[in-house]
Amino acid sequence: MKNLAQSFYAWYRSTLRNAKYRWIIVVATIAYLISPIDLAPDFIPVIGWLDDGIIVTLLVTELSQMAMEVLKARTASKAKNRQGTATADPVVVEVMDS
Repeated sequence: MKNLAQSFYAWYRSTLRNAKYRWIIVVATIAYLISPIDLAPDFIPVIGWLDDGIIVTLLVTELSQMAMEVLKARTASKAKNRQGTATADPVVVEVMDS
């Protein structure tokens, strides 16, 4: 059972990080949460809510981690651009006498 959960997590994470399939996975996850048909039906107290809670946790965790990575990349890019303009070599202009 542990290997099944780990392989599902690895598949879910890698598929969600693939830009081509990201929105399909997000929409499918939301549809799974809304649908009354799932691994453990929601009308069974606690057990029915447990699988939904796990799926929501996976989705929110991965999306927030991806958002943080994008934010860090943008911040690093802006910092690099600022350093690049601040340390640029001066332009030397030669004036020729005629």
